Amino acid sequence: MTKIILLLGLGLLLIVAEVLIPSAGILGILASLCVIGAIAWAWSLSSGLGLQIMFAAAVLVPIFLMVAFKLLPHSPLTKKLIASGFSFADGKGTDARNPELLGAKGKVTSPLRPAGMARLAGRRVDVVSRGELIEVGTPVEVIEVQGNRVVVAKIESASESQVEEKA
Repeated sequence: MTKIILLLGLGLLLIVAEVLIPSAGILGILASLCVIGAIAWAWSLSSGLGLQIMFAAAVLVPIFLMVAFKLLPHSPLTKKLIASGFSFADGKGTDARNPELLGAKGKVTSPLRPAGMARLAGRRVDVVSRGELIEVGTPVEVIEVQGNRVVVAKIESASESQVEEKA
């Protein structure tokens, strides 16, 4: 009985190893052989023990797979294989010119429903409104900048001379 449980345990550990270590399926095959071997060995001793080990395998294999996939992002090998990428904190994922746009005025060049394009400070910028629909040619002002998100609002009483548009 103890040897059967150890064989099942080895199979479960090999399942976790298969997820965490690239082995071209070798560890997965060994894990399958261990689990199936434990069930067959238990079944050869008694049908009651065989059912218990089969039920234990049916419950434990998915649990060990979930644990392995939870551990996967934290494994040293995975950390070496996956690029960390850009973030707003390091500033590499944002346009450095965007903070300068706060308070800038311009015109909408594509309908904002609520996202679209506007010409601000002489360049085309992806912008969003506060949820309102803004048509093409409407004067807008930048009211908020967060990372690459530039929020604009319609200028209600603006004449054409107030809106700075650099070509």
